[in-house]
Amino acid sequence: MTRIPHDTSGEPNPLRALSLDRLRRRTSMKWRTYPADVLPLWVAEMDVPLAEPIVRAVTDALALGDTGYPAGTAYAEALAAFADKRWGWDGLAVERTAIVPDVMLGVVEMLKLVTGHGDPVVVNSPVYPPFFQFIAHMDRQVVEAPLGADGRIDFGTLQEAFERSAAGGRRAAYLLCSPHNPTGVVHTAGDLAAVAALAERYGVRVVVDEIHAPLTASGVDFVPYLSVPGGENGLSLMSASKAWNLAGLKAALAIAGPQAAADLARLPEEVGHGPSHIGVIAHTAALTEGTPWLDALLAGLDDNRRLLSDLLAEHLPAITCRPGQATYLAWLDCRALGLDQDPADVFLDRGRVALNSGIPFGTGGAGHVRLNLATSPEVITEGVRRMAAALR
Repeated sequence: MTRIPHDTSGEPNPLRALSLDRLRRRTSMKWRTYPADVLPLWVAEMDVPLAEPIVRAVTDALALGDTGYPAGTAYAEALAAFADKRWGWDGLAVERTAIVPDVMLGVVEMLKLVTGHGDPVVVNSPVYPPFFQFIAHMDRQVVEAPLGADGRIDFGTLQEAFERSAAGGRRAAYLLCSPHNPTGVVHTAGDLAAVAALAERYGVRVVVDEIHAPLTASGVDFVPYLSVPGGENGLSLMSASKAWNLAGLKAALAIAGPQAAADLARLPEEVGHGPSHIGVIAHTAALTEGTPWLDALLAGLDDNRRLLSDLLAEHLPAITCRPGQATYLAWLDCRALGLDQDPADVFLDRGRVALNSGIPFGTGGAGHVRLNLATSPEVITEGVRRMAAALR
């Protein structure tokens, strides 16, 4: 695979573009859940202005009154071209894609295609909390296969979970988070091929959430699951949502491997009515014209990871944090602090900084917090200062 190196020429760091006063004018979840004296470093929203090509595309659509229902394959074509150039993957076939409202609703629809009521779905905890919520809501059984001590897939544990889940001929699925949220781990080609081999051995269907795929650290290569040997019967969900801060402009793509095309063909036609047409326009613009902006963002996130590591070493050395290989989220192990309550509660109540509690992430999450790095260095510095003050 030939990959194009990041090029940030001519693009300023978007993480340094907005003042805290301007950010507090926003009305989204990040800025309205807590009182104004709380510094929000929790939910996955970035403190950035939108990339100019996205603003232009959406503004042009609104001026034209182009606000109907989504149609066509422009989004899929844009993602296929991006995947080829970015990851060296030329196997994203437009005819094996379908637009879905967002990644998690797409996950639900893919799981409906390959499992039935009461069937098990394996997840690697600690993992994105909606995995638990959506699986339970659709009447499937969550089976945890906790990550290893190194934060990576424990294949012995995964094999046991597959064997248990597929016992008696049950239809089982594996909901893989790649890159992994909250740890920021990027699964290697070898890891993914091993997943595919285990899934084939036990008859487990793999559905993979790859929403964070564009958000890799410098020198780290993302590998699409459908590109590895054995991944041909997998189902993937991708979106420009996380990388370009488009959560409020709903759109995502379900992608089938060659052997899963018949499964995707059974997707109900009405599912494609759920995405926002403006969202599709925005995501398409991001993928086709937003790469320079993305590269500037990635360089800024690399800087912020280093900054956080330095700040923790200076002010909170008892907290352990492995620098993530992807996402803009940091997973902080606070167990050595010896607190008798959830550290997220301590940092909120005493420090007035909002972080995600690790508990909803499942087994392995207690004693941890998740911190959002997609903000200015000044906000990160203030956040760590408040965290340290909360422990005095």
